[in-house]
Amino acid sequence: MHLKGKGFVEIDVGDTFGATLTVTESHIAQACGMFGDFNPVHCNQRFAEATLFGRRVLHGPFTSALVAAPVGMFFEGTAIAYLEHNCRFKKPVYAGDTLTTTWTIVEKIAKEKYGGGIARMTANCVNQDDDVVAEADGAILVSDRIPEFAVSR
Repeated sequence: MHLKGKGFVEIDVGDTFGATLTVTESHIAQACGMFGDFNPVHCNQRFAEATLFGRRVLHGPFTSALVAAPVGMFFEGTAIAYLEHNCRFKKPVYAGDTLTTTWTIVEKIAKEKYGGGIARMTANCVNQDDDVVAEADGAILVSDRIPEFAVSR
């Protein structure tokens, strides 16, 4: 195991983190099956071409998951529970778009009972043209350090 996440005591208000990923046709196709949402705007190119989007778009919940993913990696091994996630979609996401999500820690609330605290965060997700495609807010309960039982020996 390689755990390297930040503990509650290691973060400060104003800290940022994030990730970049290019969406592929596979993301859109997999989302149809994962969510059971076969709306033709996602899975039928001919139909989607006749919509205001002009082509198939990624499902909102999948976009939201891509926005949330850097949180799990930033707090790898220290996350206790992801408490809240609210995502607002501003523009469609297409296959070929490269999304960059940046999270900012906006508040820290100590929770001694849990040996850490809650980090409240906001996120901005842009595509390769620097268009904002999503904004999000989240809150995560994080321990001060990686539990000893989880550290590789």
